[in-house]
Amino acid sequence: MAHVEGQQHPLGIYIKVWGLLFVLSSFSYAVDYYHLEGYLRWGLILLFMFLKAGFIIAVFMHIKWERLALSYAILLPPVVLLVFIGIMTIESNHTFLTRGIFFGVGGA
Repeated sequence: MAHVEGQQHPLGIYIKVWGLLFVLSSFSYAVDYYHLEGYLRWGLILLFMFLKAGFIIAVFMHIKWERLALSYAILLPPVVLLVFIGIMTIESNHTFLTRGIFFGVGGA
């Protein structure tokens, strides 16, 4: 027998994830169909987007079957960047409000 390299994953998992992606996309379109507004709308759209991206990365890009160290090396830098962007957003709001108070703009 010849030695075969690599893995063969069951086809059923790909079909199930594809179906789940279809359902999540349907929910995403339903948010627009039912005319949801404000933070609820954007929160649901972002939730469905992150869920779909997570399933695509985990299954179709085979991160689910990789070693943990490689998964961290691929997924951790974007997460850290998102945290830094959030910190900078908070800091920018503080700076904007402080300048408004100092220069007398903004009804102080």
